[in-house]
Amino acid sequence: MDQIEHKYVEANGLKLHVAEIGSGSSPAVVFLHGFPEIWYSWRHQMIAAASAGFRAISLDYRGFGLSDPPPEPQKTTFSDLVGDLLALYDALSITKAFLIAKDFGAIVASIFAVLYQDRVSGFVTLGVPFYLPRFLTSDKHLPEGFYMSRWKEPGRAESDFGRLDAKTVVRNVYILFSRSEIPIAHENEEIMDLVDSSTPLPSWFTEEDLATYGMLYEKSGFQTALQVPYRSFHEQVDKPDPKVEVPALLIMGEKDYVFKFPGMADYITSGKVKTFVPNLEISFIPEGTHFVQEQLVAQVNDLILNFLRSHTN
Repeated sequence: MDQIEHKYVEANGLKLHVAEIGSGSSPAVVFLHGFPEIWYSWRHQMIAAASAGFRAISLDYRGFGLSDPPPEPQKTTFSDLVGDLLALYDALSITKAFLIAKDFGAIVASIFAVLYQDRVSGFVTLGVPFYLPRFLTSDKHLPEGFYMSRWKEPGRAESDFGRLDAKTVVRNVYILFSRSEIPIAHENEEIMDLVDSSTPLPSWFTEEDLATYGMLYEKSGFQTALQVPYRSFHEQVDKPDPKVEVPALLIMGEKDYVFKFPGMADYITSGKVKTFVPNLEISFIPEGTHFVQEQLVAQVNDLILNFLRSHTN
């Protein structure tokens, strides 16, 4: 971890926190986190990629972790995060890079690949396949207590999270999202009520890890994280026939609760996703949960490194 360097990069009027390891002349790999994650979520993959001869870069999105908050968090969009990624490329003199994305980071990578395909060497998504914001319709088919429906409602998650400190919120979400069941609350309870305080952390997630996440979210709060993704799924991508021809890989844990979203398994296994990403490989990990890159480090690193090596000239 000590060999990872940290700096700030100017992007669209904000200072974004960037972690980097590896030679600046090596092929670039940019890692995009999900929620409640942060640059740190990719620590294992960054070190592995750098050891294999790549330049590994991970950032905190605007309003997350150590990056500046946007002036109006409630107006932040996926397009803002895509614009920041483009600015990051330019600030770090990256002509082309591989994108490795987790959770809603997969949506950021998908939009970027659709709009700037010539700057993407290939992309890997974990837990969520190629997806554009308007694709998501799960909230129409799940009960009112579905966590995404609750968090989409302005003020509700803020009130729920506000009962706890940031570290406890992250702890609860990590426990919830590590399960194979979709988080759904009853009418008379909130999402944070779904985790008992005595429930242990997943075995692969340490108290030190939790402290790191808690510290970063203590600084940033959750305002931007609730806006993007949960309140931004109405966005439209200005591309009538979105198709990405670059090589792609989906790593999906079979015990990932997202795989149970209505229509998700069919979208992946029927080949529908390949109408948008024809050069897609899919790797299922039987014991994998939503945090598969932290849970099964060696297995995920092997898949990612094999992909990167196969598609590096």
